[in-house]
Amino acid sequence: MSPVHRINPAELSPPAGFSHAVTATGGQLVFLAGQTALDQDGKVIGAALPEQFATALTNLLTALRAAGGAPADLARVTVYATDVADYRAHAGELGRIWRRLAGRDYPAMAVIGVARLWDEQALVEIDGVAVLP
Repeated sequence: MSPVHRINPAELSPPAGFSHAVTATGGQLVFLAGQTALDQDGKVIGAALPEQFATALTNLLTALRAAGGAPADLARVTVYATDVADYRAHAGELGRIWRRLAGRDYPAMAVIGVARLWDEQALVEIDGVAVLP
């Protein structure tokens, strides 16, 4: 049984692509560093947000799997976007990418607009916290 439990109170607006609250009991915490669309050579790949989002999420999940976790173990994810309007415009596509790569067990999430990221070509960065059983 997973130590991560998602809570979505009926009194709040229905969540779309996130959970309002997540509790975690026991287990081991995994703090996942921010991941961008870097390939193995350290180069940002993809010119458009959806492609970069898919690569950044894949990188995050790769780190999580290397730590012994799975997407359902994610308790908290923060997305840093250099253009929140562009992120909102692609929200449907980004949601499909999330479901394809990570499933439908959504962590507590936030999207934060930033002026730029460490790699100037990066449009998005994703970090997170997971709880392993």
